[in-house]
Amino acid sequence: MKFYPKKINERFQKPGNAGKAENANAVGTNATFVCGAVLRLSLRINVETKEILEAKFKTSGCGYLIASADVLTEKIKGRKLTALHGLETGSLQSEIESELEKFVEDRTHCFDLSFQTLQDAFADFRAFQIEEFTGEKALICTCFSVSEERIEQAIAENDLASVEEVGEFCHAGTGCGSCQPLIQEIIDTRFTIFN
Repeated sequence: MKFYPKKINERFQKPGNAGKAENANAVGTNATFVCGAVLRLSLRINVETKEILEAKFKTSGCGYLIASADVLTEKIKGRKLTALHGLETGSLQSEIESELEKFVEDRTHCFDLSFQTLQDAFADFRAFQIEEFTGEKALICTCFSVSEERIEQAIAENDLASVEEVGEFCHAGTGCGSCQPLIQEIIDTRFTIFN
């Protein structure tokens, strides 16, 4: 007798990406109060090309969380941060569900935890990139190397009012998405000052 649906059980029995990425430069750790599970994602990202070379996970969670994290790490491996399009939850969830089928309602928190932990890993990589940055101006978007000055200039010259508009104009925020809150702060500051 199997406790999980077939596709979940297959991943639970033999996860392909369990463990820790060698020389990880992006690590995210998160937990959920729904079931008490903890998830840690470790990624090795090529600093020059922004390609995710390795993605691994460790968890104390159930088969749904293991399956979700395993498929998520599989789907992002080999992709460039610049190709993640702001890390839209819907598209990643669709990719995972196409592999595992739709999660039952009381297990959707497993996907949510996987996604949030991935965002935390990208934020960790962004912090690593900023530490390494030696330019004179603050680097906001590490995926596309867009500075705070460039974003401010684009907003002022083109009257941009949303993160999406900034992304369309100079690509900032359209990669891993970890800089989107900072871009929103720049927009909010500008509109507070000029209104």
